[in-house]
Amino acid sequence: MSDSNQLQQDCLWCRNIIEDCKKEVGKRIIGQTQIFDGIFTAMITGGNILLEGVPGLAKTLAVKTFADISGLSFKRIQFTPDLLPADITGTMLYNQSESSFSVRKGPIFTNIVLADEINRSPAKVQSALLEAMAEHQVTIGEQTYQLPEPFLVLATQNPIEQEGTYNLPEAELDRFLLKVKVPYPMPNEEVKIVKAGGNPENIPVRQILDKETLYKCKNLVDSIVCDDRIIEYIVSIISVTRPEIAGAQKGNDILRYISYGASPRASIALAKCAKAHALFQGRTFVLPEDVKVTAPSVLRHRLVLSYEAGADGVTADELIDKIISFIPVP
Repeated sequence: MSDSNQLQQDCLWCRNIIEDCKKEVGKRIIGQTQIFDGIFTAMITGGNILLEGVPGLAKTLAVKTFADISGLSFKRIQFTPDLLPADITGTMLYNQSESSFSVRKGPIFTNIVLADEINRSPAKVQSALLEAMAEHQVTIGEQTYQLPEPFLVLATQNPIEQEGTYNLPEAELDRFLLKVKVPYPMPNEEVKIVKAGGNPENIPVRQILDKETLYKCKNLVDSIVCDDRIIEYIVSIISVTRPEIAGAQKGNDILRYISYGASPRASIALAKCAKAHALFQGRTFVLPEDVKVTAPSVLRHRLVLSYEAGADGVTADELIDKIISFIPVP
């Protein structure tokens, strides 16, 4: 079998694995498939994900369910105003009997970390995640410790309640590969949810994934072909978000609504996510549609909107849609 045929077979295998996972997730969660798509994309591309939605939309349940079907270790950290950085990373403890210090590792030493309501804690606590998210390591005292692999931070935040919350700094937002907006369920889905009632977390699910399977899917993402014209298309979309560079290329209706655009990290993230989306479809190559589908989740948290955008009620998603609409498709 040729290498191209083998790659095609592997892509179809990965797509079937994902379909099996969705069936297991569906035993507990009705709808909300975009949450799982985002989590799986982040896992196989080595990124982190920010979930935004009002309470009661199964964000936490989705993360727990993914941990169950993947067989990975999972810990949840409830972010509160009185949380300390050491409560996340760990700290040095003094052993009086031995007159020495020992390390007590924090809950971040796991495969999947759920940072629940991350914007409830101040910036000092939020920044405790930066090293872990970027480099998969934690420094405690004078020693640096590697985190277990695979490692994934899934953070949630409530977009409605702003009192007593702290906006995430731009440096941390940029560390999230994706920001997934969790919508309300459709009426027909909510009927099923109400009929089901009870405690869905008690419904058993099979373990579909393991570390070996995840690593194989991760290697497949790297094998997906992304043509140079697709890369140029991605860079064109990203560069248009930068007012100081692309002002002449876009209309004032977009330019005046963006204060700061996305960095090259966004271009890399969009290329990775487009490859992952192509893989989910069982394809060995990236199409422009893969870029269009993934662009909102990659960019919506990386654009710093102007005061004028807030005054006019313009959202990041609306600007992204406009940008994609006038960038020529290769």
